[in-house]
Amino acid sequence: MEMLNARGRGVFESLNGTVYGNYSSPNAVVLLHGFGTDQAVWHRIFPVLACFFKVVVFNLAFNDAELYDRNKYSNYSGYADDLIGVLDELDLRNVSYVGHSMAAMIGCIAAVRRPDYFGQLILLGGSPRYLNSEGYVGGFEQAEVDAIFDNISSN
Repeated sequence: MEMLNARGRGVFESLNGTVYGNYSSPNAVVLLHGFGTDQAVWHRIFPVLACFFKVVVFNLAFNDAELYDRNKYSNYSGYADDLIGVLDELDLRNVSYVGHSMAAMIGCIAAVRRPDYFGQLILLGGSPRYLNSEGYVGGFEQAEVDAIFDNISSN
């Protein structure tokens, strides 16, 4: 498992992680955003959850050009390594994990590797494949994905 350690910081800090809410709660909820977004997508949800739970949010590595390694993140495995690294650093186990879009699949991979880290998986809009090909339509065309990456890079 390849751990992210950018600029001498741990995984959680490198990914701009924040913990909100009821710090004394033994129950943690981890919210992880999907492709082309960042942790801000949860801004209407985590204040309510934070009344009852410890709420953990962080960004996927594609949100920081210095962190993004095309080889490490060529599939979801590198992102799953980061998720496990965050849970390790924060000493969290049996979390309720909410993953949107690609983060749904990232959570599944991480849960297979470390089932003790996850109590529940809540998967929103997950798909095992996001790129269309001959005989498979269920995602994006390559040109659409390239346009999204261009927008992320320029934003």
